Amino acid sequence: MDFVVLDTEGKPELSELAIVNSQGHVIYEAFSKNHPNNTIHLPNVKSLTTLLTEFLTIVQDKKIVCHYADHDVKVLQSSFRSVGLTLPNLEFECTWVRAKNYWLGLESYSLEYLSKYLNLRINNRYFSRDMAHAARYDAEFTYHLYSKLMIEQLKEQPNPFSGSRVDTPFQNHPDYLNTYHQEFVTLESILKDIKLDSNHQSKGAVVIGEPGSGKTHLMMRLAQARLSSNRLLFIRQPNHSSSVLYHIYSRILESLVERVGSFTQLDYLIINSFRKIIHERVFIQKDQKIFLDRGLNQKDQEILKALEDKNIDALGAEGTDRKREYWQRIEKRMSDWWVKNYSAGGYAPSILKGIIKYCSYTEFTRKDIATRWLAGQALSNDEAEKVGLPNWGEDLSLEAFSLEAISVLGKLSILDEPLIIIFDQLEGLGLPHNREILLNFGETIKEIFTHVPNSLIILNMFPERWEQFKSTFDNSITGRVSQFQIHLQRPQETELKSIIKVKLETLNVSLEQIFLPEDLEDILEQKSIRAVLNRAADYYNYRVRQISLPSIKENIHQLDNNEKIEQQLRVLVSQQQVLTEAFLSMIQEIQKPGSVDMVALVKQLIPEVKSEEQKKEEYVIEYLTKQKIYLEGQYNNLPIISDSDDIGKLKTIAEAFNHIKPIKLTLYRLGKRVLPEHIVVEADRNNYVIGFLQIPPNTTSFTSRISNFNELVCLHPQDRFGLFRDERLTEIKGRIAQERVDQLKNSPNGQFALFSRQDRICLELTYKLIIDVQNKDLDVDLESALKVFINNQEWYHWLFNMFGFTKPKPPAQTKVK
Repeated sequence: MDFVVLDTEGKPELSELAIVNSQGHVIYEAFSKNHPNNTIHLPNVKSLTTLLTEFLTIVQDKKIVCHYADHDVKVLQSSFRSVGLTLPNLEFECTWVRAKNYWLGLESYSLEYLSKYLNLRINNRYFSRDMAHAARYDAEFTYHLYSKLMIEQLKEQPNPFSGSRVDTPFQNHPDYLNTYHQEFVTLESILKDIKLDSNHQSKGAVVIGEPGSGKTHLMMRLAQARLSSNRLLFIRQPNHSSSVLYHIYSRILESLVERVGSFTQLDYLIINSFRKIIHERVFIQKDQKIFLDRGLNQKDQEILKALEDKNIDALGAEGTDRKREYWQRIEKRMSDWWVKNYSAGGYAPSILKGIIKYCSYTEFTRKDIATRWLAGQALSNDEAEKVGLPNWGEDLSLEAFSLEAISVLGKLSILDEPLIIIFDQLEGLGLPHNREILLNFGETIKEIFTHVPNSLIILNMFPERWEQFKSTFDNSITGRVSQFQIHLQRPQETELKSIIKVKLETLNVSLEQIFLPEDLEDILEQKSIRAVLNRAADYYNYRVRQISLPSIKENIHQLDNNEKIEQQLRVLVSQQQVLTEAFLSMIQEIQKPGSVDMVALVKQLIPEVKSEEQKKEEYVIEYLTKQKIYLEGQYNNLPIISDSDDIGKLKTIAEAFNHIKPIKLTLYRLGKRVLPEHIVVEADRNNYVIGFLQIPPNTTSFTSRISNFNELVCLHPQDRFGLFRDERLTEIKGRIAQERVDQLKNSPNGQFALFSRQDRICLELTYKLIIDVQNKDLDVDLESALKVFINNQEWYHWLFNMFGFTKPKPPAQTKVK
């Protein structure tokens, strides 16, 4: 709620009145010509009726802030009565009352005492008793007092500018809609074109912007506007050259099981598709005449009503015959439609059946099993029976399966709305060791355009990465993905200021209450939206929590001469302000001993001098702490786990550690026999072989692969082998499978272990840090970031042993004599 600050003078009737708005500007000052002490020579002399009428117009729908509000209310009530009016019911807030709650035990809570106690200033002048009891003067100091009180309250609130980065479109952050409005309208218009195209051809758009320009934020806005109608699929960069399609499909599936209100995206896709199929059957057109289709019976109508009402519970409770019959009817109608419009061959009919099975279940366990089945993963016999789906054959080609599954989703969307497929965080694909992944990614995108209809395919890229993409691929790829090119330019300062204001709206404080003009000048000079928000976070911490500003000297060498002088002057002004505030605090302590925290004052005057390495380490640890909390919270939401994805992450980590010490990656082969996904790490003349085996243990593939791995262990006695399986996956119960596991455990140079919660979080955390650095989402060099892991005992993990590192020793304890 917006507010104004009011001060009245006069008793019992109004003599003068002044109003300050929420930005700290005096917007109204007037004197009552009805008051005997006022003369016609005063400015803005008005009749009391006019003054009070104008007062009501200004304060309408606003909170009124006063110091000792009881006095102001009584003066207003008396004045309204004297002119035959009634003071309406207005909301008042009293800074005198709030100050007594925040600053306990002060000698006085008068405006004069508090203004001096808090060193408040107007135009760099402190409170003067000689100028007090003028409405304008007191209103301005009351505004600054109220700002101080607001800041005290904010100390208990999170920093609105920290965590401003949008990681996925499914998040929800404050959004200033005028920024990139035209670019957003362009994306909306492309979706409309796809929907209206009778051929339903997919279209491509490249969103090009520098780091921190707001590419993912724009995708979030698109999601918020479109998730109620369209299915939005979010894919980060693939990390394994042999499974690019499966990586894309797995991430698509994870997006589809995201909840949007009461249902998942996949639920909505089937609900809307089935409704359209039923509506198409109601009327059949023959020879330009429309006939009613008599094929719809009572069950169809009941299903249709339940789906249109978004009331799936009306179709029956879990496990009942009623529900089973309804969903069998849905499956038959949709399968008939598919065969009629496409074909009964390939994986598609089975995939469609699996999607319908997923949507038919409300119980989490069954939905999870159906999700894994849709991911092409084999189930245990009990699981397959529980969801009524046949197991996939062990010869299933996941790449071919994935392309057909994405195609099915595209074809279903023709009955719904166009798919929005977003590729983000692609910067790592440009690194030399990812060349093969990049080439396969380009070919995969071409396949998706060829086989998946009715989709808007968006690639978010840095300008230099887009240039590399164009030089790597021919027009058959680049021409399709860049049918539309959307460039995100740095917004003007007025827009950047509006973005900051939107962030502050959650706290109900104005920009001017938090930041000084020189603060805003520095904030708005930053190079990107993210840099602006990060700098605002620094100043917020400084103004609200008295946390020292991070050094800005480190970037001075990158500026021209005039910019250097401006930056250095800003540093001097900031230092002068700190010294002035400290000096005033010392005077306050002399006047009233015990009123100032002298330890904090010493730290303010003589701050701890930290090296650049220490600052980087603190920055990375803060990032890791936040990300770890998030990953721990997500751990029980089982993702689609695959051997190729985990090995891809491990390869990425190993290549990153190459920045610190030489590491060579190879693979072992055993003729044409299939081994578990693995890498061989050669570091410090030692070989460490690590592999993953996440496939179901009830399959012959599991036993054959672990048997082959055991043979490899025997063939390389000088190497150390580790085979891991996520602890959340199906338990190994079969006799033969358990024997092979025991054989590996009992070998002198091999081990089989469950990948624990701690192991998983470490792997994901290390991988995410590397990807965020590569995508410039984390403003630190890769080597400094990784050193936090290997130099800090708290963050070290046994995974780093295989790269030739050892756990750091705890810091030596100082002996007290």
